[in-house]
Formats: sequence, C-alpha cells, structure tokens
Amino acid sequence: MMLTRLKANSEGKLAKQICKVVLDHFEKQYSRELGDAWSTTRDILTSPSCWQYAVLFNRFNYPFELEKDLHLKGYHTLFQGSLPYCPESVKCYLSRTPDRMPSERHQMGILKKYYLLNAASLLPVLALELRDGEKVLDLCAAPGGKSVALLQCAYPGYLHCNESDSLRSRWLRQTLESFIPQPVVNVIKVSELDGREMGDAQPEIFDKVLVDAPCSNDRSWLFSSDSQKAACRISQRRKLPLLQIELLRSAVKALRPGGLLVYSTCTLSKAENQDVISEILNSYSNIMPVDIKGMAQTCSQDFTFAHTGQECGLLVIPDKGKAWGPMYVAKLKKLCTV
Repeated sequence: MMLTRLKANSEGKLAKQICKVVLDHFEKQYSRELGDAWSTTRDILTSPSCWQYAVLFNRFNYPFELEKDLHLKGYHTLFQGSLPYCPESVKCYLSRTPDRMPSERHQMGILKKYYLLNAASLLPVLALELRDGEKVLDLCAAPGGKSVALLQCAYPGYLHCNESDSLRSRWLRQTLESFIPQPVVNVIKVSELDGREMGDAQPEIFDKVLVDAPCSNDRSWLFSSDSQKAACRISQRRKLPLLQIELLRSAVKALRPGGLLVYSTCTLSKAENQDVISEILNSYSNIMPVDIKGMAQTCSQDFTFAHTGQECGLLVIPDKGKAWGPMYVAKLKKLCTV
C-alpha cells in the first residue's frame, strides 16, 4: 500500500539533542506563565518521538489513493463540520498516534499532493475567513505553508506573499511552485520587502492580513545544536516583541477599514503573544478584538488550549495525544471610520 511504502521511507531519523541553555530558560519562564500545564507541555516538546504531523491535501492535485490508505490506517479529518468557517475544500488528515509521512520531493512541473504541518498551523488560516475574490496579505510568508493553506480555502482576487529574508523567500517561491497551478499562480505576488514597510507601501489595500510573525520558535530552539548561538538567541529574545509590534502596525496600515487581521506565533511566550496584542489594542481606537473562544470550544477534541485571558486570543499547547502547537492565534478587526 502507498502509506506503508511512504512510512518505510521515513524511518531512520537521527535522534535530536536537547539544548540545556534553552530548556533552563524556558523552564523558568513557562513554569511561571503556564503553571501546572508546563510539565506535560515540556515533556512533549522535548520528546520528538511523540510529535504528530498532519497531512494537508492539495486540492489542485488531489491524492485520492492516499486518502483511502489514510482512512484504512485510522486517520480522521480535522475540523470538518465543527467550525463556522471551514470550507469543504480544506482536507487535513491526522492520526492520534505519532506517525510521520515523508515530505514529497520538489519536481519541476509536477504539483505535490500533500503538505505536512503542525495541525495548529491551520487555526490562524481558518480564523482569517478568506472568501473568493478578496485581497489578502501574508506578511511573513516563508516557508509558505500558510499561503498554501489559504489557497485551499478560497480563490483570492490577489494574494501578496511577503518574506524579507532572501533565502527564505526562495523557499517560499519553491513551495508555491510545488503546490499551486496556473492560472491561480497569476493572482499571487511574492515580494522581499521589510514587513515593517508594507503598510506605507500599500496602505488600506487588503481585505485580510495574516501576520505569522518571527518569534521564539520553541520547538526549534529547544534543539539548537550550538549552545553559544542558543545563548545569543535568548539574549536577543527580548527584542522580538518590538519587531512583532512594528509588523502589526504595518499590517494595520495595509488593512482596509472593515478588514480582518490575524496574528500568530509558534511560541508559548506571553511577551510575544498576549502582550503584543494588548499593546496594539491599547494603541488604536479603530482596532477591535474579535472573539474566537468558540474556535477553542469546537476544536477541543483535537487541541489543548491554555488560558490566555483574551477573548480574541487562543494558545494551543502540546499535550499527550494532542501534540500540536505551540500556536498562538489572535484576531482583530479594523473599524470603518464615519
């Protein structure tokens, strides 16, 4: 069977080494911020063998045979029928046990059939509620998974994928080339602008804006191979909230009145999550929080959520059997001025 062959090809991954410098730093911060939940979250984050990977199907080259195999293996679909906004075209399969399929190779002219991702990464995409014909900005788009997911949801009139880092931008372009066909690709623009300048460059252009911000990538940082670089990252970490706030200010400028903005990170850090959103809400009289508590209630079977103290913000934390996250998602709306 296809799945058996694919699984066999994914064996033999090298064991990862935990970076003690990062773990000690996280231990101090997250035991304080998450309380008792940190113990289980830490155990999952430091045990890659427990990690789970969701399989997002590409509607532009649908894998019908693989879908049959996944059903036989006990995989189930995520979100179907449970959320106010979840287009039928979005098909994401996951297993309750740690099971990773290999990524498909990039082949020129051949569209990939699926994208492997942390299932929580779909929450900010779905929170954006993209509709056909809308203009959407993915401000920090590399490596491209959320852009690909957006295009599973709807056919935008214009999708602007921005990535300031040139190496990551090349990765983004390859991802889009691997999943998106003509003529859909004609509505996509890829740029390498500093995201903090986008609002001035394209003021009030977009119906929807996604800011999947640079952050303390907790999963990645825990396995830093160079302890000196890890220590440097930690010392530089306090500067990240300022960057994130500046990116959001740019996003607010780029958003049309009446438009929706979704902010996301893959860190547990309150300073990069709730505190950043609070700063934005306190700075603008025309930016309002959008209640997304219902999303947590309807997704509780597949995700574990930590308390954020915000109606507009959700925090997915890795848990036993639900090893998704970290993923913080916040939703804002720009009011129309009279």
